[in-house]
Formats: sequence, C-alpha cells, structure tokens
Amino acid sequence: PLLFASYPGSCDVELGLTLLARLLNSRNVTVDPCEDFYRYACGSWEGKYSSRATEESLNVFDVLMEENQLILKRLLESPQFGIRGSAKEKAIQFYHSCMDTQRIESQGTQPLKDLLNEIGGWNITGVGKPKDFNETLQTLMGRYSTFPFFRVLVGPSPIDLKTNIIQVSGLKKENNPEVLRVYLSYLKKLGGLLGGPQDGPPDSFSLTLSFISNLQKFVTPLQERQQRGMLFFHTTIRELQEKAPAIDWLSCLQAVFHPMQMNLSQPVAVHDMDYIRGMSQLIEQCSKYVMDCVSMYLFTIFLSLCPHCYVSLFLSLLLQIPAERWRKCLTDTSSFFEPVLGQMIVQEIFPQQTKTLVGIHPINPNQLHLSFFDIWHVSPWTVRSYYSIRQHMVVFPAGMFRSPFFHAKFPSAVNFGAIGVFMAHELLHTFYGYVLPGGCPTCNRGALQKSIDCLVEQYESYGFKVNGTFTLLENTADTGGLAIAYQAYKNWLKKHKEEDLSNIGLSHDQLFYLSFAHVMNFRLLSSLSTDPHSPLPLRVYGPVSNSQNFAKHFHCPSGSQMNPDKKCHIW
Repeated sequence: PLLFASYPGSCDVELGLTLLARLLNSRNVTVDPCEDFYRYACGSWEGKYSSRATEESLNVFDVLMEENQLILKRLLESPQFGIRGSAKEKAIQFYHSCMDTQRIESQGTQPLKDLLNEIGGWNITGVGKPKDFNETLQTLMGRYSTFPFFRVLVGPSPIDLKTNIIQVSGLKKENNPEVLRVYLSYLKKLGGLLGGPQDGPPDSFSLTLSFISNLQKFVTPLQERQQRGMLFFHTTIRELQEKAPAIDWLSCLQAVFHPMQMNLSQPVAVHDMDYIRGMSQLIEQCSKYVMDCVSMYLFTIFLSLCPHCYVSLFLSLLLQIPAERWRKCLTDTSSFFEPVLGQMIVQEIFPQQTKTLVGIHPINPNQLHLSFFDIWHVSPWTVRSYYSIRQHMVVFPAGMFRSPFFHAKFPSAVNFGAIGVFMAHELLHTFYGYVLPGGCPTCNRGALQKSIDCLVEQYESYGFKVNGTFTLLENTADTGGLAIAYQAYKNWLKKHKEEDLSNIGLSHDQLFYLSFAHVMNFRLLSSLSTDPHSPLPLRVYGPVSNSQNFAKHFHCPSGSQMNPDKKCHIW
C-alpha cells in the first residue's frame, strides 16, 4: 500500500492510513465540489479540527519543517562511523558540545564577556573597551559574517548574468513593534546578569527602540521598488561612500572579502538605495554618541554569535519563550555547518540522487537556475521555495520533496497537483516585470490590463476583504501555476502510463485537483495586511474557478460558483 508518512498537516489523518484514504476521507462529500471546492476537499478535516485552527496548526510548511528538523536531530545524535576528521564529524561535535549544558553552565558568563570585549563591549554593562563604530562593524562583518544594517553578497549582475557583482541589500520590512519591546525587555535582564544595572539606563533602551523603528522607516517594500523600477542601483564603492558616508564602505567590504583586494572603483549593485541613504543619515544623526545610540542594536545582532554562552541566559530569557535545547543547538550548528547539514538531509531524503541534488549549478543566462541547495537564502531542509530576482533563479529546497508535496510512490496526479503546482508558481514569478506597468512594451497593454483588472476584481469579490492589487502577483502565480502543472501532467502522460486507481471513485484528473487543494499554505485573515498571498480558501477558489479543465472533470454546470462564465488569467 501507499503508506503516508506521519503528517498532521492541512488534512490531518492518523498514522498508517494510505495516501488515497487520507485524501478521500478528508472530503466532505455532502458539499458540491462545483459550489465550494475548498470545503469539499478538506471539509471533514475542517469540521474536526476547527477548534485548534491556529496559524501554527494550519500551516503545512511549518509542520513539514518540524519533521525535517527532527530528521536532522536524529542524524546528529545517532552513532557515526568512519568520519574521523571530516566536516561532518566537526558538525556533530559542535552539536554535542552545544548540548553539554553542564559544562557550559560551569563557565558562566565569561565566554560571552570575552566576545563582547572583542567587538568593543556593551555600554550598559561596563564590559569591554568602546571601539570606533566602523571598527566594530568591520569586526562583525569580516570575522563573524554578521550584517547588522545591510547584507553583502555576490551574485549575477542583473545586466549581465554571466558576470558576478558585489551586491548590497537593505533590511526586510518588519511590522511588529511588540516583538521589539519583548526583545528589549530580554536585553534589560541580560544586561543585569552581565553585571549592569537590573533595569539598565532607561535612555539607552528607549534610544535603541527609537533607532530600530526609524531604521525600518527607510525600508522600501519589494513591490514598491519593482513598480518604481528601482530594484538595482549600479554604482561604485567611491560613489556609495559619497551617498552613504556614515559607513566606511571600502574597509567594511575589504573585511568581508579578505584577502581579495578592494578599491574605490569596484562596481557594486545596491538593492534599496533609499534605505542605504536613510540608514547613513540616521547613524550620522547620533553624532559623537553613535556607539551609545546603536551599540545595543549591534549587540542584539551579536547575540547569535555566541552559541555556547551561558545556557541559562538563553533558555530562561530568549523572548521569554521556553524552548527545547536541541532546537537552539540545531540552529547554531546550521549557522556554522549549513553545507554539511544540507548534505546530510539530502542524503536522507534522496539516498540515490545526492550527487545530482547537492551543489550550485552554473547559471545559463538564457535559462533559469533550479537548485536544491542555495547558500544565500534557505537551507536545504527548509520548506519554502522562492524566486530570487537578484540572482535570477528559482530555488526548490530538498526539504519540500517529501510527503505531502512529493513522494516517488505517490500517483503521478498527486505529485503534479502538489509539488508541480508550487514549481510552476515559482517559475511564473520570473515574469513579475511583465505584469507591472511598462514591463512588457511589446504586449497589447489594453488586453493585459483587462486581464489584470479581471483578477483584481475576482479576488476582491469573495468577501474576504482582500486587496486584489496587493495580492495580484501571487494570485497570478496561483492561477497560472495550477494551469501549467496540469498541462505538464498531461504532457507527462503522453510518455508514461497512468497508475491503476480503480474503485476509488475519482478519476486521475480529479485526484490532481484534490491534491492541489490539500497542500496550499493555510494563512489567517490577520495576515492580510502584510501577506501578498491570498488566504485559503481563496487560493483554492481562484485557480479552480479559472480552470476550464477543472469544470470539465468535475462536471460543473456553467454559472456555478467554481465554474463562472467569466474566467480570469494572464498567462
């Protein structure tokens, strides 16, 4: 039988049920699929588990991520043989040393104080000698690969994909001031444990909160930068120094790329120049008090650099959330040994295909870069595919290629309806620019705008208070992704034979759409203001309502809810 792994995701079932039983038993057969395909597909699950419908329990991705982390935990804790002196052995030793809480506790706060001394101390504790701001920044960036105010990476130039260029990106837009307040409360207690006043100088903490809030004001959201044609600003280190003088750019970049020599003529691509300018101005406003103004902010970033420091500090204080020690140790080990852990998880998931799935493949400027292991954004065990505008590549981490998204023993219709839709979804994001104004000069703009308006109006008509313009790009990828994955499935059938699924009461095509409905990411209405994805059930309603093939295979009469006369699509 096709046994389904222990997966308590979008359509929860008990361990041991077959895949098909899971799909079939999660339906609510009293609901007409042509009127409400979401309730039809997952109706019995929804009724059974509505009492625990929190964002955490409903998120398919988080559940699978948890399973992948447990796999890594098992691999790191199981006996190892024949790996003496290897990177894998070092990663395992690092993990076990992090788990040795008794030894770490015996050393007290000294390891953390030693590291504080190295970066210039922390003003509220009296630990360490103050250093120059840029000197501290260079130490963090060069020695610890930590980037408090901006990120530095090397990637293909957007002008010439065959040429790599140094790229500087800003911070992500954050909209949760409560998290900052809790974190500062944590810092106050930590400062007391390190010898400072229990409450700390009040001005210092309020300055930090104000500094972080003001820094966030300069961040330009990705969609806004796309619409304004400001994704990349091509410049040199010399010009960057003129536009953002608070940072010693040459010294900082030299620290990152040592021993490679930098010079002022070095070309640089900046992703959010408005943010970089604003950040520089904010730091300069602190004037001679710059270290007092930003040292605590630097320290909050720095904390992650001390994985083996005084366990009780982290277990009892970190955001006041109790956590199992192994999770922190896994995160710390990943910070230093991500490639090793990546290889371990890939070998576990794909024991026969490791050589073809691990590593970065050269980028052909005429095609997309599909990789199972990307050192820049996600770890191989994560469950989040994405399209990188900066590097012009689509990334599908190995962690996604597990049930319920994919399994070699699953019927083909299930795999195409699950992982196939997500792959097509991300591929369509490469055409972001064509949907934006002026992004497709050779297109019939009138016809394109008509299609855009159709999608916007459709998603706003469902009664979920969705901003159809804000969610347009994701809705486009959802609708187009389902259509492309279905076409890919039909093309695959031209060369392969369908599995025997007799007596289940569903055709292969119906199973494709049922699988799609089960793996959509569940999100709550509370995230509508910040999440560019539409909430479920809209991520099911929209795509299937725009699919003539869905209507055909579920025999939906014209004008029914899932088969409206007016269908919207761009691709």
